[in-house]
Amino acid sequence: MYHVTARANRKEMILDPCSMKELFLEVLQRAKLKYDFKLDNFCIMGNHFHLMIRPGQNTSLSRLMQWIMSVFAMAFNRIHGYVGHVWGERFFSRIVSGMQEFIKIFKYIDENPVESHQVGNARDWRHGGLWHHRTGIPSLCEKLDGFAAWAFPEHCILLLPE
Repeated sequence: MYHVTARANRKEMILDPCSMKELFLEVLQRAKLKYDFKLDNFCIMGNHFHLMIRPGQNTSLSRLMQWIMSVFAMAFNRIHGYVGHVWGERFFSRIVSGMQEFIKIFKYIDENPVESHQVGNARDWRHGGLWHHRTGIPSLCEKLDGFAAWAFPEHCILLLPE
């Protein structure tokens, strides 16, 4: 499992409009059709994103992230009539080693929008794994089970009234 993050070029708030966060989510959804990987948690902020991602046995993290970031960049540039770089640098990745680190990073990703004063409660951030888990949005995030479900019960599906 990896914690992956990347920031926009010049730290610009390219993901700030909800429409651009939604575009990034669509690209992630397309990537799931093309590549074998599991997404345990994520958070899309105004100028960067965080992913807790587990590439499949024959899936290269570098190739997967290159595809996600380049497909988003091409779509972003096409929508805005821009050319050139969208992302500041290559993505950063770190192996999540052990349960203690898993818990720390998982919480960090959940709390990112709260720490940046975007929302008062992480449950209210619609562009993250917590929202997706709680609302039962299918196929983007993996359903938490075992230790992860026990450690993060707030990620359990919340049945919304119809």
